[in-house]
Amino acid sequence: MDYKALATTIVDHIGGKDNVISVVHCATRLRFTLKDDTKADTDLLKKTKGVMAVVSAGGQYQIVIGPDVPQVYQEVIAIGGFEAAGPVQDDDAEKEDTRSQLSKLLEGIASIFQPIIPAITGAGLLKAFMALFVALGVLKSSTQTYIILNTFADAAFYFMPMLLAVSCAKKFKCNQGTAMALAGILVYPSFITLLAGEEAVLFLGILPVTKATYTSSVIPIILGVWFMSYVEHFMQKISPKAIKFFSVPLVSLLVGGTALIVVLGPIGAWVSNLINLFFTWLNANAAWLVPTVVGIFTPLLVMTGTHYGLIPIGTNNLASAGWDTVVGPGMLVSNVAQGAAGLAMSVRSKNPDTKQQASSAGLTGVLGITEPVLYGVNLKFSFPLYAAMIGGGVGGLYLGITKVARFAAGSPGLLVLPAYIPTEQAQTLGYTMSNLVNAVIGTVIAMVVSFVVCYILFGVWQKNGKLPVEEYTSPDAVPASEPVVAAASAATVSVQPSDASGAVLTSPLKGTLMPLTEVKDEVFSSGALGQGIAVEPEVGEVYAPCNGVISTFFETGHAIGISSDDGAEVLIHVGMDTVNLKGEGFTPKAKEGDRVKAGDLLLKFDIPFIKSKGFSVVTPVVISNADDYGTIDTASAGKIEVGSTIITYK
Repeated sequence: MDYKALATTIVDHIGGKDNVISVVHCATRLRFTLKDDTKADTDLLKKTKGVMAVVSAGGQYQIVIGPDVPQVYQEVIAIGGFEAAGPVQDDDAEKEDTRSQLSKLLEGIASIFQPIIPAITGAGLLKAFMALFVALGVLKSSTQTYIILNTFADAAFYFMPMLLAVSCAKKFKCNQGTAMALAGILVYPSFITLLAGEEAVLFLGILPVTKATYTSSVIPIILGVWFMSYVEHFMQKISPKAIKFFSVPLVSLLVGGTALIVVLGPIGAWVSNLINLFFTWLNANAAWLVPTVVGIFTPLLVMTGTHYGLIPIGTNNLASAGWDTVVGPGMLVSNVAQGAAGLAMSVRSKNPDTKQQASSAGLTGVLGITEPVLYGVNLKFSFPLYAAMIGGGVGGLYLGITKVARFAAGSPGLLVLPAYIPTEQAQTLGYTMSNLVNAVIGTVIAMVVSFVVCYILFGVWQKNGKLPVEEYTSPDAVPASEPVVAAASAATVSVQPSDASGAVLTSPLKGTLMPLTEVKDEVFSSGALGQGIAVEPEVGEVYAPCNGVISTFFETGHAIGISSDDGAEVLIHVGMDTVNLKGEGFTPKAKEGDRVKAGDLLLKFDIPFIKSKGFSVVTPVVISNADDYGTIDTASAGKIEVGSTIITYK
């Protein structure tokens, strides 16, 4: 992939760099906050090679790239100068922001937590593998190596306020260094010792300082930096230029620090404890509920970007309580269910492109990154998404009933199952290795249910004509340059008068009938794509040969698939190798999904133009599911009018 070329295309077609307020990226997506979403050319971006999908949700314009997103992101910020210049600001645009308050809140949460996710994921996985190695006897908790590794794993959580201070400063547009200094107050050893003592703590002799634990905390520093940003902005306005360099940070730190330890810190700690108490109560009284709901609806949350609203809850639970039964378990079964649905599609589909994409994206999904399978497969066909939601719900219900908890962070998927091994702290709370066993069982349930449901629904969709026929018919010897519409085993077709009993297809063209065996294309003449007849057209107009639904209408206009009301899958292919014209000379008069009746105009095509380009206009009309019928009889060769019977089948 040419990352620079892709980044250039993206920047050019989101309205240019001047239309960008900010840009971040997650595991698979570029997340733009744009001044005007209407300036973005969404249709063009969706067709750009390297872009899997484009979603506008949660106040963000999201471009799904896949695993290569970090490299594309680096090129985007280099081309746009976004990192050097900081987020582009436009006060007028902010005043005219019509997003809902919920969208703004979720976008803010996402922008604060997104930068720290790699740190807590790496630390969480290290913690999980340490627990695994201790359980296997490979590592002893009394060794110096364990103590050092535990420091590596705990540091990101212990100093959580400092990590969040940086991203909060970016969000609230204040100085990052001052914000980190503010966070340093909360984790400073002497201050921690002072709050841990029995004596009441007073600041300046009159301001009571509430005793609380701020290491690993989340909410206090967010409130603190938010408040400090107002102090800093105020001081920037009133401070003389000569002293602004030191007056602004001095007052910001003093006023912000005072507000933090006296008011905002205690409020944040109280809210954190309240959240903890609520989920502890929920875990005791309705443990099945949250993992079930999260397991069902996570794909929809990911589609809208609102799943980032759950991250602070899970992070807060891990940081303050040491366990999480809310975000991790529900998202675990949801993710593996999505991946399993993709793998089911890779097994069921006969389309080589779908099989390849579904298998690779499905594997990525069960490992914890679902955007490729969600946007590339499950949403495309819809029923795999339903299967994933069912599997995620059933798996979540099991995890909820068995009260499964995770003890470390990580992208929910098979690789983070060690995060369900109880830590020493968790063991004191009554958790045992059965927690891991139940996590594995719930994961297997989610995957199996999702796979089986998707496998079954594939057949249901196929039976009801909701799937393109190339998804369930082998391409056999079809050339790579020619789109695969259907295939059927070759059989001898008798040429008989058209008055034979059975269902009929009428001629879609005016011209001359000829046996399919005389078509100068082995794929059609051999019967590989089905049984039928061909027409040498005199007029460049294609009419419906039966009543039914247009199941396939290629963008190039040269081929039409119709699912007849009698059950026949009919393919009308105008010309040989005409796909290479890329739509030139073809004017569709209907579209995919339209219900048609025999005699409706479907397509106009320019016969002289097509012939001038060196292509034959001989048009095969075939029944691709010929094996479903006992006999297929065709009319005799010769002149034919539109509407005359050309094929009888029963």
